[in-house]
Amino acid sequence: MDRERETDKGVRMHHRIYYSPGIFGFGRLASYDYFEHVELALESRFRAAGASVTSTVVGALPTASVRRRAGHLASVISTTCGDDGGPIHLLGHSTGGLDGRLVASPSARLPVEAAALDWMPRLRSVTTMNTPHSGTPLAKFFATVSGQRILYALSALTFTGLSIGAPPLALAGTLVGLIGRAERASRLELRALDGAVASLIRVLGDAANVEVRDFLQAIKDDQGAVLQLTPESMDLFQAGVEDRAGVRYQSSVSMSPAPSLRKLIGQVPHPWTAASMAIFMTLHGITGRADPRYPCAAVRPAWRSGEPEPWAGEEVEARLAASLGEAVPVQANDGVVPLRSQLWGTVVWAGLADHLDVLGHFRDDGVAPASGPPHRDWLTSGSSFDRRHFDALMDAIAEGMLSPAVTGPPAARAGGA
Repeated sequence: MDRERETDKGVRMHHRIYYSPGIFGFGRLASYDYFEHVELALESRFRAAGASVTSTVVGALPTASVRRRAGHLASVISTTCGDDGGPIHLLGHSTGGLDGRLVASPSARLPVEAAALDWMPRLRSVTTMNTPHSGTPLAKFFATVSGQRILYALSALTFTGLSIGAPPLALAGTLVGLIGRAERASRLELRALDGAVASLIRVLGDAANVEVRDFLQAIKDDQGAVLQLTPESMDLFQAGVEDRAGVRYQSSVSMSPAPSLRKLIGQVPHPWTAASMAIFMTLHGITGRADPRYPCAAVRPAWRSGEPEPWAGEEVEARLAASLGEAVPVQANDGVVPLRSQLWGTVVWAGLADHLDVLGHFRDDGVAPASGPPHRDWLTSGSSFDRRHFDALMDAIAEGMLSPAVTGPPAARAGGA
């Protein structure tokens, strides 16, 4: 479902922010808003800077191809951006960041009429949060027959974990048992997983039942993005997608602490947290698999004698080590996307956080926020990400969006920095 929220009613809208979720995400589903923490945080910062803003969350097509998702994003912007001439900003989490980059690319051929891109001269910034610019090994896992069924179940758990707080342990337990050995899962086990998801949907209530069923059916019907997010496919994406002159590209990146059996054992008295951590541990391990041919990281560009050295990789590595307090291992990831795959444009924030922490879905020890929805953790990683870190992340993103317009050609992207 596409949703638009206006702030400062009665004031002429100047800035417009469009939010694109990833393959685990959604716009607004059964009264729960996936981006609400980020929306509220950025809107308050725009207002503090004396700017008015319209927020639009772009839903639907959760696992469709990046090209289809980008075409849908372009169409939504075309029909909602108005004619006030104000700046437009794109913010994508996970796969949603690729939607923004593809929409903005001068080389893209999207499945929309040319008029659907008439707003492009107003595009001011593209922000990517934990986006797999160079792919993720997890996509290869989900691309298998059993992996597709697990993705379906994991998507259902993600929604219920964020909206309700603690889904039934039956589904979580079944998923824990399968996710680590998907290739060897029997038909009986997969049917049991499907049955657990169906039971979960039934307890959500009639209204939520219909919306969640439609969302999950969309995942079953089209999983083009899952195939495209493999490191091999993203190698081609990087070769063909260009940055647009005059647009600010910025990214936020994170990694979670390496999970351990010791941490998991410590959660035994808390069954739901233990199940969530067990799922995260397995996803983290799969995401950390590094292939030297497709390393999920920017490749050092060719350099010819007599030309200035274009490689910014050493500077980026130094910044990451300073931000994270350690030299970053090649396996570093947020549980879904390798750390170095997340780099693109100017890195405005780097820190310890898992894939969903950065959206405000982190453990808040039951402390009710001053305003807005409660913070509910899902995929427990033990990152210790909290409000202080979230505020710093939002400050950095807002500052980039509100910076003066970029002039001249796109900046060099060597090393993704």
